[in-house]
Amino acid sequence: MAVTSIWSIKGWIGKVINYAENPDKTKEQTSQELISESETGQLQGLNDVITYAVNAEKTRLRQSKSMEMEVVGESEELMEQYVSGLNCAPTTAREEMIAVKKRFGKEDGIVAFHGYQSFAPGECNPAMAHEIGKKLAEELWGSQYQVLIATHLDKANHLHNHFVVNSVSFIDGKRYHRTNQDYRDMRMVSDRLCKEYQLSVVRQPEQGKGKHYAEWQAEQDGKPSYHSMVKADVDEAIRKARTEKQFFFYLREKGYSFKFGKDITIRPEGRERGLKLKRNFGENYSLEAIRVRTLEENELPAEKKFPVQRHYRIRVSGNFKQTRKIGGLRGLYLHYCYLLGILPKNRPSISAKQVHVLFREDLLKLNTVSKETKLLCHYHIDTAEQLFSLKDHLQKQMEQCAEERKHLRYKIRADRPEEEIQEMKEQIKVLTEKIGTLRKEAALCDGIAARSKVIEEKFKMVREEKEQKEEQRHEHIRRSR
Repeated sequence: MAVTSIWSIKGWIGKVINYAENPDKTKEQTSQELISESETGQLQGLNDVITYAVNAEKTRLRQSKSMEMEVVGESEELMEQYVSGLNCAPTTAREEMIAVKKRFGKEDGIVAFHGYQSFAPGECNPAMAHEIGKKLAEELWGSQYQVLIATHLDKANHLHNHFVVNSVSFIDGKRYHRTNQDYRDMRMVSDRLCKEYQLSVVRQPEQGKGKHYAEWQAEQDGKPSYHSMVKADVDEAIRKARTEKQFFFYLREKGYSFKFGKDITIRPEGRERGLKLKRNFGENYSLEAIRVRTLEENELPAEKKFPVQRHYRIRVSGNFKQTRKIGGLRGLYLHYCYLLGILPKNRPSISAKQVHVLFREDLLKLNTVSKETKLLCHYHIDTAEQLFSLKDHLQKQMEQCAEERKHLRYKIRADRPEEEIQEMKEQIKVLTEKIGTLRKEAALCDGIAARSKVIEEKFKMVREEKEQKEEQRHEHIRRSR
């Protein structure tokens, strides 16, 4: 089994090579070793990487009297070195790569790419690992780029290859751009070569971030890892939640904070860095996928044991017949929320499968439906006339606030004291926020006008379907007599 990765290197080209050759890389370094403090930011230059890749203490071994292979230093007599060059000589790799860059005038920017291929402990010997590394480099970069291949032997039973790929082609001077497809190709070719040599491979992971070997090994041994525990919490929140809002509520209850961008980043309490869900766990953890999964994977809670009911006698006055039921648009939306399973608040969760097929499409829009319901209840809107009147009122308020904000902006341009200008800026900020709120409420009015007709049509279809089933049932009873 081999785990692969590749990343770009910036800095001085010579430093990457020294990084690969330095015999002290296996030792703990101080600020005076290998580099000065001022050069720390350029450690991953080309000279550094090549020095590290062909590190004498990491790439040579000897055979002892007991026939055991062990890592040794340069002073040993019987040694075998596992360093090869592709389109360049190992001893002059740095000079040859620099010469190509100078020939095409591309000495700045990314100077090289550092690749990595790690094998499972005890699966292969150094010669086999190096041979696989050379074949991998030949297939991926051999036609256009100079590559240094080195097999490291510095860890017990842990063989791994390093690749230093020149960022500029010696054929046409084109730069190498590592894309996600290049990374997938590297993993695919590595897996194929491992199979040819009868080595194990990591099963094809979901699209997203590749797994570290330690994480993969922990999964194989059934041991928890940081990623697996976060993933388990996310999966549990998805199973419990009925809506996107509930999903993030359950995560917050577990101590997670989150932020939104192209991906959802969640951070457990006590961690400095967060995890991107889609990047680390795959397509099933994008925002859209989570919305769908909250509907499909929703689990019913365990049956609650209610306390013994106590009966009380109370006296009431008045006439129950005079109590007014909520109807119109408010009643329509409240009943719809009940059918969707979000009202009442203390109601046990129901599965998406229990919701009528005509209503399921709105389960993905529960946040909007909830906002529209709150608007209707807040302003006590029951009829279409009241709704349109509210929208006109909101638009007039927006125009009034916009006019006030306009006058304040004109006043700021005049020569006034700094305190007065700051006060007017605060007033402008308040007005802007108010305009934004009014605009959203006006948009909700438009949404209610359109959705209410659709809801009524759905109710009609469900009613007709129910009546038809009742007729069929009665017809069946009549025929059975």
